[in-house]
Amino acid sequence: MFKPLFDISATLAPAVTLGPAAAGERRMIAITGGRVTGRVEAEILPGGADWQVVRPDGVADIDARYILRTRDGATVEVWSRGLRHGTPEAMRKLIAGEPVDPSQYYFRTALRFESAAPSLQWLTRVLAIGLGERLPNAVLIRVFEVL
Repeated sequence: MFKPLFDISATLAPAVTLGPAAAGERRMIAITGGRVTGRVEAEILPGGADWQVVRPDGVADIDARYILRTRDGATVEVWSRGLRHGTPEAMRKLIAGEPVDPSQYYFRTALRFESAAPSLQWLTRVLAIGLGERLPNAVLIRVFEVL
């Protein structure tokens, strides 16, 4: 069972390709800002990043970490691990920064949260699932609490 938690709209810098490695093509996409709306209202601070390995089978293995700051100044670390894959054509377009209808690819993440704020301790005990959409310079993720 799932309960809506919040929506993430994160702005992104262009990908930096680190080159091929044993597991695949390594990439880093800096997270430059954004907003979170829903049960938590916050801004996404610049400085986070999405470290990816694009495997030989075309699957992007995602490992993102970034920080939110709520309206009252509390901070939350977000850790998101996920997978994105689709047809070779859809993945080629996504990697090239071209728009692709989200029904043409699979983009899911598992999210965990850490915060020292007393008002957000409930969030540190939540496991969440995100359904993502990659835009040319942003990512949109609808996040649901796993009940």
